[in-house]
Amino acid sequence: MERDIKTLLAQMTLEEKTSLCCGEGFWNTTALPRHDIPAMILTDGPHGVRKQSGVADHLGVNERGKTTCFPTAAGLAASWNRELLYKVGAAIGEECQAEDVQIVLGPGANIKRSPLCGRNFEYFSEDPYLSAQLAAKHIQGMQSQGVGASLKHFAVNNQETKRFNIDVILDERTLREIYLASFEGAVVDAQPWTVMCAYNKINGEFCSQNRKLLTEILREEWGFEGFVVSDWFAVSERDKGLAAGLDLEMPTSAGIGKEAIISAVKSGGLSEEALDISVERILKVVFRAAEGRKTGATYDKSAHHALAREADRESMALLKNEGGILPLAKNGKIILLGPFAKAPRFQGVGSSRINATQVDIPYDEIAKVAGNAELKYAEGCSLNNDTANTALLDGAKEAAASADVCVIFAGLPDQDDSEGKDRASLRLPENQNVLIEEIVKVQKNIVVVLMNGSAVEMPWAGRVKGILEAYLGGQAMAGAVADILFGECNPSGKLAETFPQTLNDTPCFINFPGGSEKVEYREGVFVGYRYYDKTGVQPLFPFGHGLSYTTFEYSDIRLDKTEMTDTEELRASVMVKNTGKRAGKETIQLYVRDPAASVIRPIKELKGFEKVDLAPGEEKRVEFTLGKRAFAFYDTDINGWRVESGDFEILIGKSSAEIVLSAVVHVTSTTTVKKNYTLDSTIADIKDEPAAAQVVQMLSGSLGAGQELGLDLDALFSSIKIRSLAAMSQSKDGGKGAITLEQLHGLIAAMNS
Repeated sequence: MERDIKTLLAQMTLEEKTSLCCGEGFWNTTALPRHDIPAMILTDGPHGVRKQSGVADHLGVNERGKTTCFPTAAGLAASWNRELLYKVGAAIGEECQAEDVQIVLGPGANIKRSPLCGRNFEYFSEDPYLSAQLAAKHIQGMQSQGVGASLKHFAVNNQETKRFNIDVILDERTLREIYLASFEGAVVDAQPWTVMCAYNKINGEFCSQNRKLLTEILREEWGFEGFVVSDWFAVSERDKGLAAGLDLEMPTSAGIGKEAIISAVKSGGLSEEALDISVERILKVVFRAAEGRKTGATYDKSAHHALAREADRESMALLKNEGGILPLAKNGKIILLGPFAKAPRFQGVGSSRINATQVDIPYDEIAKVAGNAELKYAEGCSLNNDTANTALLDGAKEAAASADVCVIFAGLPDQDDSEGKDRASLRLPENQNVLIEEIVKVQKNIVVVLMNGSAVEMPWAGRVKGILEAYLGGQAMAGAVADILFGECNPSGKLAETFPQTLNDTPCFINFPGGSEKVEYREGVFVGYRYYDKTGVQPLFPFGHGLSYTTFEYSDIRLDKTEMTDTEELRASVMVKNTGKRAGKETIQLYVRDPAASVIRPIKELKGFEKVDLAPGEEKRVEFTLGKRAFAFYDTDINGWRVESGDFEILIGKSSAEIVLSAVVHVTSTTTVKKNYTLDSTIADIKDEPAAAQVVQMLSGSLGAGQELGLDLDALFSSIKIRSLAAMSQSKDGGKGAITLEQLHGLIAAMNS
């Protein structure tokens, strides 16, 4: 039954209301039995339920119950499959009900600014559109089970180094187009029950007390209806945080935050009405969670393990398959190398660490599907240090030399995919690189399987035949690797991030992780593939790249109109055909390009994607719908999104680097941009203003002498200030027909009216 929250608030004391805005213990909100208000349990995610049964901590050190460890976000994003994200979210929701958890702290929608961020394995993508689409589906799936998601970490939390205090300096357009857009789509489309604010500052203001972020943007612009919770220990000044829109402080501050709010209310520094607003937001979620509780709920552990394997099969990206080395034949001699073959890495370190219900082992799962193949294993290198071990190397080389094919398992150690710490380089541990380089000398048929949470350098990429990016795939990862290696399924993952050749090639190489107190986002909107496109720097593997065991042909791009206004929607479609001999899934990517923008824009931006399943010879028409935001940039002059009139290219690609079809639509802007001209405005600024036509014509008529010098007069004089016209015209023909300053003031007034 719906509770009358307004009446309830009127019955509560100041102390009671304040207590609801402060955590009770590490994972619980405060219960008020006198008012029949239950507590909620919030617990870490995002790729499983990490409910602790022992002493609580935030970094996953202490005891926790067993739940399904699904693939991390870095892997799930490579599936480009909205429905799959929904299914995984719903499964996590089911496990929440069984564990009596009301809110999961996830998913993470932060942008992968640098591949060095230690927490990239928890985040979806370098692209805000892809990130927002997948986060929204994950949230919708979870909340379909009557539990809440907490979208995090809001916002611009893109590094672990000094994450508690670092001040992120960036311009408004970059903030809006890249770092907020990944949250905006998820909030608008999915309405998470809560949003978690980040630790860091943005342009000098902590996120936990940033009114522009938590109230003006999140609530007033995007229509967020839930409550904002702090990241654990993120609160600086509790009363200022509440005034800015931070509703719930977690975990308990042992009364410090509560006292700060009470004192501020009693002194008049904080209105009780502001407190009531936060309490009302919290209570709406508390009662919603109570209504959604399912007593005695259970879930099928084997079914969830099977779902985790299904998710992995779609998320792993086949990066290289020279000579069709994959799928492997189920005969001959196969040697598995690398300690990860028997002790796999399947998740990262920190608050997201799940105590898995079971963990599959690559060697065991491969043995189950290898048929008549003779399977052997050699360690090759150690996980305990980075130094090459001669004895282990020699044993691996001897075994590899006599095999028909060699599968090397490599990846990052725990400390390189970890909350609280960023990576120092993009390199794999040196002993793993040495192992691969040495095996290349004795074996030509090599497949490398990577287990890592973000991009790595591959100095050996040109000398191996196959590369399978398995990411940190959760507890069922090993079975999916076996399925793909032997063709039990067709790989369909595509990278949701760019893999650079070297660290020096990355967009923020010079400005990551920043100085002692600040980090400047000088690359602006040129994050990920936007940077590589603009600069022409060739990545190792581009955004959106991923191979299949079949082939796909794209044809017949169609637009439902060739001219439109920015208030209309454009429907684009393309035919996709499976031209190979195996069933397979393909992700069609749609990018939009503005070839003649007045502001610096990326070469192209992802604005649509669809994943289709096609039988051999099957053909489908894939459709996309594009609205205003597909063509717009954030205009700081109007504090809003604006489309400029002109032609836009609709690009269809198999990756960001492989565009196969294009079409053009002319979009007419309906936004009136009122410019404020001054005497310091330029000729270029006013050249299209009707009121300025006479002045512009006079100027071009006075340029005859300059043409004899071979000058590009249009370019030269377009930058001249309007105030200079008076002096220029006075010096011609003794001042006859001169333009006076008074006339120029009149011109300015006419153009501004």
